[in-house]
Amino acid sequence: MTYLLALDQGTSSTRSIVFDRMGRIVGLAQREFAQHYPQPGWVEHDATEIWQTQRETMREALHRAGISARDIRAIGITNQRETTVVWDRRTGQPIHNAIVWQDRRAEPTCAELRAQGLESTILQRTGLRVDAYFSATKLKWILDQVPGARARAEAGELLFGTIDSWLIWQLTAGQRHLTDVSNAARTMLMDVHSNTWDAELLGHLDIPAAMMPQILPSSADFGLTAPDILDHAIPISGVAGDQQSALFGQACFRPGMAKNTYGTGCFMLMHTGEQFQVSQNGLVTTSAAQINQQPAYALEGSVFVGGAVVQWLRDGLRAFTRSSDIEAMARSVPDSGGVMFVPAFTGLGAPWWDPDARGTITGLTRGTSMAHIARAALESIAYQSAALLQAMSRDAQAAGAAPLQALRVDGGACVNDLLMQFQADLLGIPVLRPTMVETTALGAAFLAGLQAGVYADLQELESLWRVERQFDPAMPRDQAAERLAQWDRAIRQTVAH
Repeated sequence: MTYLLALDQGTSSTRSIVFDRMGRIVGLAQREFAQHYPQPGWVEHDATEIWQTQRETMREALHRAGISARDIRAIGITNQRETTVVWDRRTGQPIHNAIVWQDRRAEPTCAELRAQGLESTILQRTGLRVDAYFSATKLKWILDQVPGARARAEAGELLFGTIDSWLIWQLTAGQRHLTDVSNAARTMLMDVHSNTWDAELLGHLDIPAAMMPQILPSSADFGLTAPDILDHAIPISGVAGDQQSALFGQACFRPGMAKNTYGTGCFMLMHTGEQFQVSQNGLVTTSAAQINQQPAYALEGSVFVGGAVVQWLRDGLRAFTRSSDIEAMARSVPDSGGVMFVPAFTGLGAPWWDPDARGTITGLTRGTSMAHIARAALESIAYQSAALLQAMSRDAQAAGAAPLQALRVDGGACVNDLLMQFQADLLGIPVLRPTMVETTALGAAFLAGLQAGVYADLQELESLWRVERQFDPAMPRDQAAERLAQWDRAIRQTVAH
């Protein structure tokens, strides 16, 4: 048997999953790790703890699969994106906690970049909006705030990486300082037309080029693991940021194919092929996972609060004890009774980009129950995702592309049938849930398997993708349009300062 090991390093937990060549899970291990909140709006991780949990879960996953490291053909890595680590080249020790993608401390630097009139330049070169979400301004913050950091970086003593680079460095015992194009595209420092670090942007942020990892395609030779880590050296052959990895794991290889991941937030990506396209509708352009030097792009929209709204009802309002209870509660009423819930706890992401927006619940009457609020909370996930898809459709039409035929879904909340049916109703296209919803890890395994020769080509990977359930739209289109108009009104109330 041929096995592939996927390292899935997420925001709240680290996982390792062993797949067989048919894309089935044969071993899985998971560890949560600490979240650090030094100030409001600041989020940090201990990069050393991330590496420890990754190392532990790798060994445990192999044990659960009943195999040894010699049975693994290749390793694929997928990771939380934008999270920023700076470490000492000689000792391998981080000089500061990792600054997590959600962290907002670098907003003043973003304001300076906007004031300097750099927004258009950054958008055209990187495909990204100027935002504290991306790695560049987090890296500048570390160099500015850690005593002596910039001088050490200029002397070549410090290295920067997103989590993939940090794991590769640890796995190879400091032999390889690399990243892949999909992670590099999230730093706000890579020219997505040439897949190279942009010297001018590095200069604007005073970041020494010597810190930066080498950029490779997502399916490539990232080195061998040090033999002592798993008692056998294994090639690292695939790397991609989590959302691009999920797009790949969903076999969305052709322009116009899209997936939505329903996790803490929601992330929708639509493959746009080899054409770089700046969104006119509030989305970002990102590099998709690339299997060779040929560029591949995707439009991406992010919903900051997706499944997190369910956690808030559970922990904040104590509406139920288990997150899975929300479906039964929401089903106990025929609809939300006119209640609209905009969960803008940390502002609104795409396509609105309003960091100052705050959550609202509108349409309350004496007849409103917790069941109505629960249903409105679930529906808010679908409404926000529908807004992303509408923006993508407008961009696709402007580029002369075919409209989206179906949406592939994954992530924890996609198991909720009520939510998936409502999503199909709003969109007016089928929603396809695959048999394997661990598509993020699967994408990393597929990328590694391609490089290692386990799979011949993309056609073979397409043949492994299977639908578990298809949700077809059942709501009349005029009713769906009225619902979406109601949502737009609720959004306008939320962003009216």
